[in-house]
Amino acid sequence: MKLSILMAAVATVAVTASGALAQDREGWPESFTVGTASQGGTYFAYGSGWANLVAEELGISGGGEVTGGPMQNMALVHTGEAAFGMTTMGPAAESIGGTNPIAPGLEMTNACAMFPMYQTPFSVTALSSSGIESIADIPAGAKIGFGPAGSTSDTYFPRMMETLGVEFERRNGGWSDLGGQLQDGLLDVIAFAAGVPVPAVSQLEVQTDVNIIEFTAEEQAAIMEAFPVSEFMIAADTYTTLEADARSVSMWNFAIANCDLPASFVEAVVDVVMSDNERMVNIHRAARSTLPENWTKNTVMKWHPGAAKWFTENAGADIPADMIHGG
Repeated sequence: MKLSILMAAVATVAVTASGALAQDREGWPESFTVGTASQGGTYFAYGSGWANLVAEELGISGGGEVTGGPMQNMALVHTGEAAFGMTTMGPAAESIGGTNPIAPGLEMTNACAMFPMYQTPFSVTALSSSGIESIADIPAGAKIGFGPAGSTSDTYFPRMMETLGVEFERRNGGWSDLGGQLQDGLLDVIAFAAGVPVPAVSQLEVQTDVNIIEFTAEEQAAIMEAFPVSEFMIAADTYTTLEADARSVSMWNFAIANCDLPASFVEAVVDVVMSDNERMVNIHRAARSTLPENWTKNTVMKWHPGAAKWFTENAGADIPADMIHGG
């Protein structure tokens, strides 16, 4: 009799649990994609990593997708072609304001903030054999690779170079491809805007001698005055080439979600990523900044309600109602 009662109790608990699970997952998609960027860049490594982690933890098919980067990700997530994506605050602001070059005039307000990722430093790399050791050393007419068309780097770095008086020929492509072109002498410089360490730079260090060029204090100040970036130092231990911290500027990156996704789904995704930073750092060292307290770095996008709920309950976030989608 006692055994029968126990088995009945266990069955009741199982039914209740499965019912709650089904209710919690109402409206969840069967699969998802995360818009990243080109292979060889930090977005692809970081984005594919957290996509795989979420898929494993939540038992849903999902993964990273190669894209043109932040501008295209805003468009993909806004339209729902991708559930999730990754963007920087500059491209996000331009997209929301209707100045995204992919769809001029379209205000991409259906892409919501989900969680803070890391800062994107702007850095310059050249072969040591080139003799280029500073921005001032870049010769007039230099062929500079700025990353994929429409990426954060391609959107802002050419303007930064012009601000610093550099005359150049613009080249675009994936980071791995541009790294190969630099080695083959087809490029003079690569201007990277990506979380560090940039996989393509780490690979270059293994294969050849490179110079990782920092900005002077004056150059840094000029860029900060002209663009939505902040002061940043690339730590010496980021690359084997660096002997000291390198002066740079940076822009914050955020994961984004289509605003129409179920709140419970987005909350669950945020919980997977934000509840165990060690797992994220094992995916990519840039995730050392993927911390709950950095929710404050979003001053541009409205939050997805599910993400806002997680940060309010777990990080003490005080997010104004008018900064939450639908609020």
